[in-house]
Amino acid sequence: MGKALIIGCGGVAGVVIHKCCQNSSVFEEIMIASRTKSKCDAIKEKLDGTTPTKICTAKVDADDLDALCELIDEYKPDIVMNIALPYQDLTIMEACLRCGVNYMDTANYEPEDTDDPAWRAVYEKRCKEQGFTAYFDYSWQWAYKERFEQAGLTALLGSGFDPGVTQAYCAYAQKHLFDQIDTIDILDCNGGDHGYPFATNFNPEINLREVSAPGSYWEDGHWVEIPAMSIKREYDFDQVGRKDMYLLHHEEIESLAKNIPGVRRIRFFMTFGQSYLTHMQCLDNVGMLSTTPIEFEGRPIVPIQFLKALLPDPATLGPRTKGKTNIGCIFTGKKDGKDKTAYIYNVCDHEACYREVGSQAISYTTGVPAMIGAAMLLTGKWNEPGVFTVEEFDPDPYMEALNKWGLPWQIADAPVLVD
Repeated sequence: MGKALIIGCGGVAGVVIHKCCQNSSVFEEIMIASRTKSKCDAIKEKLDGTTPTKICTAKVDADDLDALCELIDEYKPDIVMNIALPYQDLTIMEACLRCGVNYMDTANYEPEDTDDPAWRAVYEKRCKEQGFTAYFDYSWQWAYKERFEQAGLTALLGSGFDPGVTQAYCAYAQKHLFDQIDTIDILDCNGGDHGYPFATNFNPEINLREVSAPGSYWEDGHWVEIPAMSIKREYDFDQVGRKDMYLLHHEEIESLAKNIPGVRRIRFFMTFGQSYLTHMQCLDNVGMLSTTPIEFEGRPIVPIQFLKALLPDPATLGPRTKGKTNIGCIFTGKKDGKDKTAYIYNVCDHEACYREVGSQAISYTTGVPAMIGAAMLLTGKWNEPGVFTVEEFDPDPYMEALNKWGLPWQIADAPVLVD
């Protein structure tokens, strides 16, 4: 069916590569490329002989536009799967435009250097106009919409779980369950235990930035921003149990507010244990979460990057992690003139994920939808030129694929609502 260039070779990319090889009728050939070619070669060696998918590897710096273009022109993929860092989204999108190839990623753009004056000027204008201060937003990638349209190419943004699957849930609810959606609460629960005093389940730099930032939600046509971790709720999650969860800013709120007509409120909650929050607060208090370089022994270091080097690599958590995740969306609205509620969610087992692909469930729940999003483009099920988020396409083939490839979902009627 097609060739995919997979950029990145961390924990999520490992899942993506395994799932592409399982889906070999669509992914006939893949190239794995990252700065550390030895990581790519190790995965290739592990999978060679277990799949009909033809695998090759390459070394590439995803910040180097010319190097990306050279690799794309040489390999001639049908799609570039950006499983690198959000910092590199724009460079890879630019390379796809230059080389005439479709693009997909799992998280929207944010800058590595938040002190860059050019970026800062745009950011501060957006904060004033939009009303939220998160470093990540869709505006930078949405700005490519016309260029992708003119090139006849598709860019699919955020095909992980949240963002990604949660948006497919919303599109499915809008298509099949509701005439009008009034509120959406996205609940992300990780009931897993890896045994470390402190670790993050995905890239520490990105994770800790997100969690320590002010929270925000969409209500009545505008953003409401709150201090970090200032709204806490408890919820009883199926197969996990009662957990504390906190309201965060999250990127899919921005696109859902634009694409779900008439929605009144959208919130995002994520569970955290007290130990995690205590460690994070301490690190924040001493400046270890800062992205601003400091001088140390005659050279500049970025505190959060140094912290990342100290913390366990999320890709190594698989064999240690036990328990389950539960991620989904609770909807209120109307159907046939009557009030209606529904809860679409997935439960994923950390140990089952490790047995299948050698990862914990956080990487699995991101990597499987990344493969599915790419498959939607490669098979032509989603092929409109432009820049899109998941909820803008027909959810049915995506939702069917979730059930097929390891993330089965269920619908609960009359769920307990979050106050």
